[in-house]
Amino acid sequence: MFLEKRVMNEIFYEFKEITSPSLVNKVDIEIIIHFLAKVESSLILYETRQTITKSRISDIDTEVIKTLEQIFINVDASLHLTKGKIREIFLSYSS
Repeated sequence: MFLEKRVMNEIFYEFKEITSPSLVNKVDIEIIIHFLAKVESSLILYETRQTITKSRISDIDTEVIKTLEQIFINVDASLHLTKGKIREIFLSYSS
């Protein structure tokens, strides 16, 4: 119950660089977003992924996070974007 109350309003994200042996000055970044939802008596972990192509010197990661934060504020001001992983916490809680 403690975990539910603590993280139900948090959306966790992490970035993962997708490596490719390319000489082009572009890199693919995958943003992975996790959030919990309670459906009746079940706690469900949702995950979505989006790949973003950027130049190696770009700071698009920060731009993406700012955009997501603005979207969440407009939807529900109690939602918070938190850098980190929740998979391990969720798996230990659900077992």
